[in-house]
This record gives sequence, structure tokens and C-alpha cells, in this order.
Amino acid sequence: MSRNQQHLLRLVLSCRKITAQVSNPTTSTIIAMASSSEQESFLSIYRNTSLSIFSRQSWDSKTASRVGEKLGFRLKEIGVNNIYIDLNEELSRPIHYRKRVLPLFVSVKRVGIEVDGAEKLGEIGPVWWIVRIWLFSTHFS
Repeated sequence: MSRNQQHLLRLVLSCRKITAQVSNPTTSTIIAMASSSEQESFLSIYRNTSLSIFSRQSWDSKTASRVGEKLGFRLKEIGVNNIYIDLNEELSRPIHYRKRVLPLFVSVKRVGIEVDGAEKLGEIGPVWWIVRIWLFSTHFS
């Protein structure tokens, strides 16, 4: 399937929640969405963790996995079998976010949706940061 016919998966991340939205690249309309702020996700996070109001982070890789599973089922319902991610956008995220969102892509794949680019994100991620640190240290020393 060509890139023009696939749908784009974008993640909106904050320290409090994760939102995954799939959009049609030609019209930019969102066709499916899942978030950790949905009622059932919020209640499961609240029950299963000892988060206080002052906690900086309220989602983890397990939450990302649940969001990915919900998104995968919603995509299956509307007949979407193939999506892609913007690899440059995902690689520009801080490493601590990239580690926590990888289970989201795995959950979407487990439901049966092909995610183009996710395998490259897992391979390139940590190595890219090591190269970047090495370039920075050799350039300024």
C-alpha cells in the first residue's frame, strides 16, 4: 500500500496523558482516536497506582499499551488495516517518552493493524542518542 493511501498515526504526549489519533493524510480529518483521559482508562490508572495529585507523571508503558489496544480495535471496526508514523517526529521526542510509547505500537500490531515505521523506531532510538551525544562531545571538546 502506498504512503498516500495509508493513514497517519500521531501521538500527543504530556506528563499527564497520552492521546493517539489516526488521520486521513489527504483531508487531515481524524478517523480514530484513543486517550488515557477516557473514563475507563482514568479509573484503571487511579485504582492500580498510588498516584497523588502532585505526581508529575500519570501514564506509563502499561497505559500506552491500553491506549494502543483501544485504538487498534477502533481502527478494525472502521476497516483500517495499515497506518504509518512520522519517523522524524517520533525520533525527535525525548528518549524517556519514546521508551514508554513503544508498547502502544506493539499493542496496535497485536490487534492486527500494520504500523509502518514502528520497527525502525525501536531499532534506531537508543543508538541515535548515543551518536548524538558522541557528536556533541567531540564537537565542543
